[in-house]
Amino acid sequence: MKVFAAIEVGSYELSMIIFEISVKNKMRKIDHIRHKINLGSETYATGKLSYEKVDELCKVLKEFKGIMAGYKVDAYRACGTSAVREMENRDIVLEQIAQKTGIHIEILSNSEQRFVNYKSIAAKGEEFNKMLEKGTIILDIGGGSIQVSLFDKGTLNTTQNLKLGVLRLKERLDHIHSSTSAREVLIEELDNAQLSVLYKLYLKDKEIENIILVDDYLTFFVNRMIGSDEGRYLPVERFKTYLDHFKEVSTAEIAQQMGMSEDNVTLIFISAILVNRIINLTGAKLIWVPGSNLCEGIAYEYAEKEKMVSGGHDFEKDILDCALQISKRYMGSRKRAETLESLTMAIFDGTKKMHGLGKRERLYLQIAAILHDCGKYISMVNLGECSYQIIMATEIIGLSHKEREMIANIVRFNHDDFKYFDVLSKESAIDRQEYLTIAKLTAILRIANGLDRSHKQKFKDVKVNLKDNELVLTVDTKEDISLEKGLFADRAEFFKEVFNVQPVIKQKRTLY
Repeated sequence: MKVFAAIEVGSYELSMIIFEISVKNKMRKIDHIRHKINLGSETYATGKLSYEKVDELCKVLKEFKGIMAGYKVDAYRACGTSAVREMENRDIVLEQIAQKTGIHIEILSNSEQRFVNYKSIAAKGEEFNKMLEKGTIILDIGGGSIQVSLFDKGTLNTTQNLKLGVLRLKERLDHIHSSTSAREVLIEELDNAQLSVLYKLYLKDKEIENIILVDDYLTFFVNRMIGSDEGRYLPVERFKTYLDHFKEVSTAEIAQQMGMSEDNVTLIFISAILVNRIINLTGAKLIWVPGSNLCEGIAYEYAEKEKMVSGGHDFEKDILDCALQISKRYMGSRKRAETLESLTMAIFDGTKKMHGLGKRERLYLQIAAILHDCGKYISMVNLGECSYQIIMATEIIGLSHKEREMIANIVRFNHDDFKYFDVLSKESAIDRQEYLTIAKLTAILRIANGLDRSHKQKFKDVKVNLKDNELVLTVDTKEDISLEKGLFADRAEFFKEVFNVQPVIKQKRTLY
């Protein structure tokens, strides 16, 4: 058994949940500590935190550290979300926190944060997979933004981030000094441009039955109304009844009924309006409120790493599905991508002892193979650079910003001249180890690309044999591969530079 603490430094509160994790009993909450601190309002407005807020943050984290000691915690993980991520001076603030409290806060990129939340829902087990059998949207409402992830028949179709977080909207409404009765119309005017584009590009003509809601305050309100802390299914008609109740009763009355501040009630109302807007856009019939939060997702990832839980959901498949949808959006060739993916995986798996890379790096290469030609949608001449820009501008849920940058560079250097570390490090935060990974995977992608130089998919399978200083790639085909052999040397040159091994093509002609 392990005792684990998950800490979320969120936009409007600090939260810590202590878990007991074991193979037999899985994950069990044993304590949940919350402290309201509005970090988001300052960050979104000024880009910085005041000294007072930093001091308060350190004071509470010190208390968290004392509580962890009392529970004899084996490990902890503290994660900061958009309020910390958007600080201009975040590195300075995080260093102060580490020095004063001993707690190191990890900044999650938006896609990492949403992926962890997504895992917290998947931790609910079969309920999650059952929901995804029909058209389903995961609506993740945060302080700075919302994430809309569409699943169609179990496949992640798209995920989009919109700057429509509840704190961000509240700040704008406070500047307008609007009445409660006018706020619904104002929120609709503020969100209309982004939601209209979302609908036209991604949701139109989709049959969406379910909404899975992930947030803090609206989830709390719904559970209080239902009378349970557990996840519940909520028909949209009943949800709209709750929304009508909000409109009819004053903020002060609801605050008194719920035992919370009026500011929190306002955040609930904004969340409810956002959910209602998504309902009206999609025609969804059912809302599932699983009661999940980021801390649960953090604990689930720890339990996975310690091999104390085994999820039934294939998260890697979701990442690849997302990459396939991006390729489709930019008119990528599915057959060509499948061929290149098959070739790169065969070469990667056949050269493990040589490159020394693992499962995660294999995923980077797989995604790079899928997205290898996305830039041609913009320019056939500047294919590498355009592919790089598309990948960097497109969120892939489950990948960090750094991981996405590595994949973008692999794709770019498949087409363009390779940039060595002294040059690449000046234009990005890539470190030396990440640079070497980019070089190795680029070398593999280049020779795989060379094996299908004609783009005619003459073979999909290749046998890889490493012998002395030669990498023999044996292809089984009756086709004429003169073009591939003739142009392969150029593609193989970089591989030889990276690994000091010469790739060669050997053709095997099977009689049928």
